[in-house]
Amino acid sequence: MVLALSDSGSATYILRMEKTQTDILISGGGVAGMTAAAAFGTAGFNVICVDPTPPITERDADGSDLRSTAFLQPSRDFLEDAGIWSKLDAHASPLQTMRIVDAGGVVNEPRLTRDFDASDISERPFGWNLPNWLLRREMVARLKELPNVDFRPGVGTASVLTRQTEARVSLSDGTLVSARMIIAADGRNSPVRRALGIGAKTTRYGQKALAFAVTHPIPHDGVSTEIHRSGGPFTLVPLPDYNGKPSSAIVWMERGPEARRLYELDATAFNEAISERSCHLFGPLTLASRRTIWPIISQISDSFYGERTALIAEAAHVVPPIGAQGLNMSIGDMRALLDLAQAAPDSLGSPKMLAAYERKRKAEVHARVAGVNLLNRASMMGEQPLRDLRAAGVSALYSMAPVRKTLMQLGLGARG
Repeated sequence: MVLALSDSGSATYILRMEKTQTDILISGGGVAGMTAAAAFGTAGFNVICVDPTPPITERDADGSDLRSTAFLQPSRDFLEDAGIWSKLDAHASPLQTMRIVDAGGVVNEPRLTRDFDASDISERPFGWNLPNWLLRREMVARLKELPNVDFRPGVGTASVLTRQTEARVSLSDGTLVSARMIIAADGRNSPVRRALGIGAKTTRYGQKALAFAVTHPIPHDGVSTEIHRSGGPFTLVPLPDYNGKPSSAIVWMERGPEARRLYELDATAFNEAISERSCHLFGPLTLASRRTIWPIISQISDSFYGERTALIAEAAHVVPPIGAQGLNMSIGDMRALLDLAQAAPDSLGSPKMLAAYERKRKAEVHARVAGVNLLNRASMMGEQPLRDLRAAGVSALYSMAPVRKTLMQLGLGARG
């Protein structure tokens, strides 16, 4: 605000919007947006990152994200380059083995168990699991270390105006930002994507996912366990011990009405339900957090870029939480975009650079979204003959060592 004096000497206030210039404006300060801010900031670009919702960085605070993220090998390497992994390493649970359990028989008990061991293809684990609330805490700490990154939680993107040479973004705090490139990391309902008039194709499965943490008497031994029966997978991912007991993060996917019923059970009934659904593989499960619930979709943007704008993460693609593909695909977006930016920094945000970004990512993303879609539909099978067919398919694929190793490599992000 500028104070001006009239000819009569009376004070007149003139509202003038503050204008800031930067290389990159990141719309979205979730895990993906903060990762991008750290990566581009570490690479030397000037970054402003905004999000209307400040990150919640305590496990038991209202609204905290109780989901967990498994960072696969290539993603860990990216986080190391961004200066983030050193803050996460001590909190991470290595994932050495991925266990698939089929419990799709007439009785709810394991009838087929197959282990995919990382030692078959690598000297390192498949990945490392961390709670999302903790990721936010450590990423905020990393951004504070970078003098060229301006993280503005509680500030949102109000409007976007793009030109051939720049993007002008009005923020909710009255600031006008002139950026060479916008990175839209603002979620599946991306305001930036909508402002640019870019559509998206959405597939709805009639499912919802419950996310929560549990403790259990039997140690998980670093094994991620995915149990299939019907409605969707029930996945336990290792966490560090909680209150002196082995702990796991669970994502339970079910058809919508059943998921809502489970969500509304009291704690005692819910503990009985999750113990039954886990086939008691880890003994009785005890809820160790509140529950969250959200709808399951897959979605892919019609274009991965607009004028002066790159779409990444859920602004570009959404997949069901199967096979740790979601955020790891998002980091693939960031890696491709950062490589292009570093190779030709003077072309940051140019049509040539953004078109190259889409060529690098779109075909692979389409293939992965299609693959996860098939896996999810297979996991939902309720009819007994189809459940039997699913079990036979898993057994056949596992028994062929070259196929098994190829599937594991593809899961880590190798190109098919």
